[in-house]
Amino acid sequence: MNKENYHIQKNPFIVPTDDGKYIGEHFGKASDGNSDISIAHMVAPPQWSEPFQTPEFDEYTFIIAGKKQFLINEEAIILEAGQSIKINAGTRVQYSNPFDKPCTYISICRPAFDFERVNRED
Repeated sequence: MNKENYHIQKNPFIVPTDDGKYIGEHFGKASDGNSDISIAHMVAPPQWSEPFQTPEFDEYTFIIAGKKQFLINEEAIILEAGQSIKINAGTRVQYSNPFDKPCTYISICRPAFDFERVNRED
């Protein structure tokens, strides 16, 4: 086998958080320096939320378990396991889990997630 043709990620970069959310970036700027795309395994705890943001990247979310709420331009959208969404760059959005169970999901950003380009509100 030619291992130059693939890379198995066994040790994702665990993004430090102070809100109880788990972020394990498998591919992206923090894990392997790739600025084209990021792929992360996420777990949002019950009653979690983060501020509104207007990212400069597209974000795709696939819900594995639980539910997640998206406020997009003040419209509340709730996704459940097996559902997915693409939020275009330049869209004002707030992510949250106002429910009583954790939400496990995969997040893919193109270009890669970047704290300097997420544009979170205070």
